[in-house]
Amino acid sequence: METNGERKGIPLIGERMPSVEAQTTQGMKKIPEDYSGKWIVLFSHPGDFTPVCTTEFYAFAKRNDQFKKLDAELIGLSIDQVFAHIEWVDWIKDKLGMEIPFPVIADDTGKVAAKLGMIHPGKGTNTVRAVFVIDPAGIIRLMIYYPQEIGRQVDEVLRALKALQISDANKVAMPENWPNNELIKDKVILPPPKDVAGAAKRKTPKEGYDWWFTFKSL
Repeated sequence: METNGERKGIPLIGERMPSVEAQTTQGMKKIPEDYSGKWIVLFSHPGDFTPVCTTEFYAFAKRNDQFKKLDAELIGLSIDQVFAHIEWVDWIKDKLGMEIPFPVIADDTGKVAAKLGMIHPGKGTNTVRAVFVIDPAGIIRLMIYYPQEIGRQVDEVLRALKALQISDANKVAMPENWPNNELIKDKVILPPPKDVAGAAKRKTPKEGYDWWFTFKSL
């Protein structure tokens, strides 16, 4: 639904990330503008000082350098005040020995979460466990939503980000669980032919099962 030309609720893959300006644990941030030219992994959690969210933040922080190697910046979010975020990330550092190196949006008004469709229906003001992967042009490329009760698999977020980047760079598709696919392992899938002549050229593919299912090594 659109109001005054602005979409309300969950945005769509392929749309530009709605511009938001918010207080974070690392100062005011304007997203995606402050991260122009970089990938962004924006993820929400239901609340500070909760067990599942703590395990997720630990995992994201532990892999922060891996995200940075992919030119990606992590940003957390929940509908909590900034002082709660600060206390919580300090607790994680003191009790678990893990420093949280990325900013956490203090969306205490709920405006950012509402703009991105992050409010969990039937759970009051809690945010869902959403993940948005945004490319350097500010376009939403991937979204993952989990219910409050289920923690995310952070390595899957990393895997999906790598797959998106390789797909973009090579104009190919990525198989299930790439690079550990059960059929074609770490190979990538070629785009299907767009006409009869193109299909005929692939009748006897060097690597593939049929003209519409061909692949290659990178």
